[in-house]
Amino acid sequence: MALFSGFPDGTLPFLRELRENNEKAWFQANKGRYEAQVREPALAFIEAMVPGLAEISPHFRASPKKVGGSLMRIYRDVRFSNDKTPYKTNIGIQFRHAQGRDVHAPGFYLHIAPDECFVAAGIWHPESRVLAAIRGFLDDNPAAWRRALEADGFKGHFALAGDSLKRPPRGYSADHPLIDDLKRKDFIAVKSIEPAAIQGPELVPETLRAYRHSDDFMRYLCTAIGVNY
Repeated sequence: MALFSGFPDGTLPFLRELRENNEKAWFQANKGRYEAQVREPALAFIEAMVPGLAEISPHFRASPKKVGGSLMRIYRDVRFSNDKTPYKTNIGIQFRHAQGRDVHAPGFYLHIAPDECFVAAGIWHPESRVLAAIRGFLDDNPAAWRRALEADGFKGHFALAGDSLKRPPRGYSADHPLIDDLKRKDFIAVKSIEPAAIQGPELVPETLRAYRHSDDFMRYLCTAIGVNY
């Protein structure tokens, strides 16, 4: 297992300063800080997650590569955005399903930012075919969905988040028992963590523990779209 002692004290201050100086010249002048306080500890965290994540499920990947792995790019795609600032001001780490390149599948996530840190599990902005499959599965298997949300460690710790429709989706009535969930466009469960928690080695086992508590939720979503969990 890779040695991970926690994100350094300078990680959150660096992200805060980047938010205030989100421009290429500043970032280039502080590239060494980015490497030491963001990218290198993030890659060490990802590598340390490999064995524990495999125990949760063999179908999710922890890839400690500088490019194209679990660490999301710091560079923003500004082509279709009114916000032209070039850099993300958070650390995003995603553990994708092995079929994630071919199917919009559920995954695990860690978000680190000066104003908010959290772990998450689920599927964000699924394509219409996948979203329809989840809604159909909810309609056919409501009891299992309720059990997943009531599972020990999940209820009271995780909160469902993301966007929802204002009206019922086509084919579902407004008085459906699960109408609030059927309206969801995202099926994401989020658990907040204290910013101080990122600075110690316990971030690895605590993150893994949170992912295990989302087991029933993730298994439900994977079953709904026909991928292994």
